[in-house]
Amino acid sequence: MFSVFPVGDLPEFHGGDVPSILADRLAQGDPGLAPGDILVVTQKIVSKSEGRMVALSSVDISDGARDLARQTHKDPALVEMVLRESSDVVRAVPNVLITRHRLGHVMANAGIDASNLGTCGEEKVLLLPEDPDASAARIADACHARTGIRPGVIISDSFGRPWRIGTTNVAIGVAGPPAVIDERGKPDRDGRIMQVTQIAFADAAAGAAGLAMGEGPEGLPACVLRGLPWQHGDQTSRNLLRPAGEDLFR
Repeated sequence: MFSVFPVGDLPEFHGGDVPSILADRLAQGDPGLAPGDILVVTQKIVSKSEGRMVALSSVDISDGARDLARQTHKDPALVEMVLRESSDVVRAVPNVLITRHRLGHVMANAGIDASNLGTCGEEKVLLLPEDPDASAARIADACHARTGIRPGVIISDSFGRPWRIGTTNVAIGVAGPPAVIDERGKPDRDGRIMQVTQIAFADAAAGAAGLAMGEGPEGLPACVLRGLPWQHGDQTSRNLLRPAGEDLFR
């Protein structure tokens, strides 16, 4: 059995040092940190703290972005930022733009988001962190320095899925926990050797935390997962990326 504890009493993030703020809050207890805990943090507050906000009015728009904006019925400045953050356009149809982000994730609009950014005088969007795995490691380091406990840290974002309705939280940054647990070659309960089973542990943990954090006005950007069995390792979110040669959706 495991439990999910939202980290309450956090400020509205408009910047600031997220690793230190989270570490200080967890050092105060409730829920605090215990050995084996996993801290799941939303991408949004990490991106805000790292200055990944862009005003669309400041964006120089290329001809390619204008053409793609007409095709998708999207803001040309937004499309320009999507292209800058992406290595490949996977699908582009009216109202849908799916790309392969420079980090390797296949996602809508390169993960660029405009929700829950607060009020401001101009339209802004938020990009993914430059290196979410490094961001997760900095949070783990700060928690260890402040509390003496190094939690596993997962940075989560909400993704849609092929052939499925709705979004779920997945891991785009991992420091400590396994990203994937490979069960291939092990026997199942009946002694049959499993051939294909690989458990997306970090995605499952992010999804569990997402049920508590919510996607709307909840204002809960971090959760502690307690009671999950895992061992510290050196996997990152890149372990979750399917090799391009196995991508059936290309």
